[in-house]
Amino acid sequence: MTDQVWPWPRGASTGIGSLPGTDIAEAQRVVLGELPALPHLPELPARGPGADLIGRGAGLLVELPVELYAARWRIAARPGRDLRRSRDLMERDLDQLAEQAEGYAGPVKVQVPGPLTLAAALELPVGGRLLRDPGAVRDLTGSLAEGLRGHVAAVTRRLPRASVLLQLDEPSLPAVLAGRIRTESGLGAYRAMESEVARSLLRTVIEAAGVPTVLHCCAPDVPLELIRSTGAVGVALDLALVTDLDPLGEAIDAGLGLLAGAAPALPPPAGRAPTSAQVADGVRELWDRLGFPRARLPEQVVVTPACGLAGATPGYVRAILAACRDAGRRLAEE
Repeated sequence: MTDQVWPWPRGASTGIGSLPGTDIAEAQRVVLGELPALPHLPELPARGPGADLIGRGAGLLVELPVELYAARWRIAARPGRDLRRSRDLMERDLDQLAEQAEGYAGPVKVQVPGPLTLAAALELPVGGRLLRDPGAVRDLTGSLAEGLRGHVAAVTRRLPRASVLLQLDEPSLPAVLAGRIRTESGLGAYRAMESEVARSLLRTVIEAAGVPTVLHCCAPDVPLELIRSTGAVGVALDLALVTDLDPLGEAIDAGLGLLAGAAPALPPPAGRAPTSAQVADGVRELWDRLGFPRARLPEQVVVTPACGLAGATPGYVRAILAACRDAGRRLAEE
């Protein structure tokens, strides 16, 4: 594994995606300032519908328009105001990225919900989630794959010297596989998706994107073996939720990169962000328990917060991103 080339620099750190507030220019300044080695395109869900995880992803779908109905996203008969708002927000964000990061020549990460999480959240026009209709899920996956090709191209046009790293957000993946997505009545659940079907859907999207892809899941019971078989180069997870080390060790040994969620996304009760030394200690301790040589750690691991930071204060965001950045540097200097 020593000769593997990773799509991030040694000792890198990055954010998971969401930040508080509504000012995209300020959010991008924070990210570029605190995470210079691997910045990401910030998401600001506080801006409202279309800036949320599902609305943002649904705006990328090709020939599959969406709309808001009773505060939920559903497939629409034709494009309308809600879809236009989602796409306008993304366009504005990409324009700001081009302005703020002009001349940037390293890797940049963008985040998009994956097909299973979208299928578990988007509703059919007749009611019920797309998840209930396997044909609709396949159509959604094809639409997302095509949209992602365009999205990656749009980022590349604006930052021609940068390399794109894609993050597929799949918080619903374990629940979809286990049949835990509840129906609208709350009295039942949708049928569990077979692992082979999930693998095929994820692989379709990853191959279409055409850039290195990490899969992010901040739920317990992350299916690491499945993720490894999709073509993803890495997995992003919350270290506090890792209870069984064996699957993680096997995935890392097989060459999967790790975006290690090592810093709490919300301030602890005491109110202080952990120091970079504490964050580095947490990552190092896990790595040692897995039994891998220390020399591999800063190559294969990227330090991140445990999840998105939309619920944090601006001050905490700066402190936690700086702690992750300096933790990555500490690990690289050992």
